[in-house]
Amino acid sequence: MLIYLGADHRGYAIKEYLKAFLKNAGYPVSDMGNAVLDENDDYTDFASKVAERVSVDYDRSRGIVICGSGAGVIITANKYPHIRSAVALTPDQAYDLRNDDDVNILGISANYITPEIAQKIVVTWLQTPFANEARFRRRIEKLSQIEMKINRPEFGGFPYEHNPND
Repeated sequence: MLIYLGADHRGYAIKEYLKAFLKNAGYPVSDMGNAVLDENDDYTDFASKVAERVSVDYDRSRGIVICGSGAGVIITANKYPHIRSAVALTPDQAYDLRNDDDVNILGISANYITPEIAQKIVVTWLQTPFANEARFRRRIEKLSQIEMKINRPEFGGFPYEHNPND
């Protein structure tokens, strides 16, 4: 399984730490940036690159995206088809993300956890299989149906028109 990594300046140090750890643990890793610490970069650029890659190979890859709060990178990642992204602040939460929701892009909040905790979260997330229980499959299928309805007009389009004057 290929793991794509992406982080802005606030997540850069943890990304580099995780990249070294994952490579030493034998995981194939592709770093989608940033390649340097740049205080003026934007989380959307790197989360998009990770999500694009995982979106087209969602059965054989996973992503880890990191920013200060973790929110921006997961909001970005969740715009892509076949992506289920969420932030984990603890290993227990990482377990639930994989076990229950088959999350394929993990969000890390650099402002609230240490690199060592991030490593524990990542290990738990990578080692936890999807439970594949009927109730979890049903919920993921409902998410897929929502995704198709919103992103594919031929399947019904977005359910309402937004009027900025409302």
